Amino acid sequence: MRATGSAAQMASVLQAALDAGINHIETAPAYGPAESFLGLALTDLRQRQPEAAADLVLTSKLLPGLSLEEGQAQLRDILQRLGLPQLHNLAVHGLNRPEHLEWALRGEGSALLSWALAEGLVGQVGFSSHGGNDLIAEALDSGRFQFCSLHLHWFDQQRIPLARAALQAGLGVLAISPADKGGRLYAPSPDLIADCAPFSPLELAYRFLLDQGISTLSLGAAQGSDLQLAASIAPSSGVWLSPAQRDALQRLQSNGAARLGPEACHQCMACLPCPNEVPIPALLRLRNLDAGHGMRAFAEERYNLIGRAGHWWEQVNAAACERCGDCLPRCPHQLPIPDLLADTHRRLAAAPRRRLWG
Repeated sequence: MRATGSAAQMASVLQAALDAGINHIETAPAYGPAESFLGLALTDLRQRQPEAAADLVLTSKLLPGLSLEEGQAQLRDILQRLGLPQLHNLAVHGLNRPEHLEWALRGEGSALLSWALAEGLVGQVGFSSHGGNDLIAEALDSGRFQFCSLHLHWFDQQRIPLARAALQAGLGVLAISPADKGGRLYAPSPDLIADCAPFSPLELAYRFLLDQGISTLSLGAAQGSDLQLAASIAPSSGVWLSPAQRDALQRLQSNGAARLGPEACHQCMACLPCPNEVPIPALLRLRNLDAGHGMRAFAEERYNLIGRAGHWWEQVNAAACERCGDCLPRCPHQLPIPDLLADTHRRLAAAPRRRLWG
């Protein structure tokens, strides 16, 4: 989704991926010219390195809500752009709301997925989701999907149990953007660098997810050099995290907790629901990252997407808190939640920024 400056840029990233041992390429029509550029790069690769091209696993995605005819036409366009008779993996792109799941399980999306499988145009179907855990669990339990793409990050582990359940059920699990959406770890704060030393925060984040058994990490490379770290990561003696790396992750957690002190939100969710639909834990998680780990740039970026990214992100920010106090007796840590929400807004509210997509 990021190597979209030119076909040559995409080709260089594809070659770097192959050189790094990567065999899974994920794209989508929604990523501007990415899919077309990838198709050109694949055509060239098939001529130069046919065996390497044949070993690639390719995933693309379709947005929910399409009619059967629209979905059929868009899938055929995907296959044409990529030069494929069959797409290995087709995902519902952003199964984020109940109506999206209804579309995929019982609506025209269900007919579309069944048609694509029956016609042999796709090998298996799955979904990506930025939605809530209950929605994701329902999708996983439906039996409709063979893989999923979820937000799984060292700094946001709430979906790790869902990922483990999916893996145990035989589904593939892809971690969405552990480098960028996992905390802009390619540009770590001084606190992160110090707490993770001698390891890089991004390497530890990758290794943590691999240690959890996650099948695939999406790396979002814009240029070949973005994949250098991936090329260097391999398990040591069959394990992804050495004792020293586990110690570094524990130090990272402990130092962050010490900086937050008694104001740390433990993400227990007991404060919900809020009468004003304020997503209290999600907002206080951003405050945790800023105050505990110095991750201001990331926390500010994510906070200022609230209400500006449709169903891809939260809709209500901390300014909607009216200090009704409903959450206070429910918090097992007796946090002054309205005060912390006000502080979150003071810290992170800024002028709107343009998203990469949408």
